[in-house]
Amino acid sequence: MLLAVLGAGTMGAGIAYVAARAGIETRLHDAGDEALAGGLRRVEGDLAGAVARGKLDAAAAEAARARLTAVPRLEEAAAGADLVIEAVVEDMAVKRGLVAAVEPLVGADAVIATNTSALSVTEIMAALADPGRGVGMHFFNPVRAMRLCELVIGLETRASTVAVAESAARGMGKETVRVRDVPGFATSRINAVIGNEAFFMLAEGVASAEDIDTAVRLGLNHPMGPLEMADLVGLDVRLAVLGELRRSLGDKYRPAPLMEQYVKAGRLGRKTGRGVYTYDPEGNRVS
Repeated sequence: MLLAVLGAGTMGAGIAYVAARAGIETRLHDAGDEALAGGLRRVEGDLAGAVARGKLDAAAAEAARARLTAVPRLEEAAAGADLVIEAVVEDMAVKRGLVAAVEPLVGADAVIATNTSALSVTEIMAALADPGRGVGMHFFNPVRAMRLCELVIGLETRASTVAVAESAARGMGKETVRVRDVPGFATSRINAVIGNEAFFMLAEGVASAEDIDTAVRLGLNHPMGPLEMADLVGLDVRLAVLGELRRSLGDKYRPAPLMEQYVKAGRLGRKTGRGVYTYDPEGNRVS
């Protein structure tokens, strides 16, 4: 299989990493040179980290590097690809424009996937001449560690399209679930509600951020607390998901005002060095 990943941000680079490591020939594309270079640095950091932890030997890391190619031109990235996964900003117009642009560049049998966490897969893929080839492949951050890929089936998605996406995800070492294309799918809907409620609790002074996270980790057996998870995902991303859910499903998904305030202040989480918590340039929490 030849995979093209469009978008070299956190999610795109993470998908490219797990694919190349799993033995899939992978092209990573981004329209911005700096973004593309940053994506390659993220992949290199993940490879180096895996070697340092003893999860990967040096030869396997070098083989993964050889399978990954950075391609600045969309036409070259898409040419001959069996599967294209777009992982660009959570903006409907941007995603629709990108999938429409890539469709004429790939073969008739190529599958086009979106990594959206909340937007309608049906609406995104309606921009295609053949929407049946479109599907959602919702990976989770950090992609290298999170075991799930949520397969989102749009109104027109063909069974053969789902089969290709499922095979690719499992080839990357992921477990899969199949969900209908409804607002928030399964995971984003549940996770957004938990994280939003944690922000309401923080604003109300129910407990400190640390104690809320500790309570959820130890009392509910979640691997991460909802506030540290929000910092990891990005508060702007979480706010956008809640906005989409509110528009589609009603006012019970109204974002906590404190979350909105943090986003307006530029406190977006790890990627900006400050969200609920504070982080050093390497993304390690310092307070």
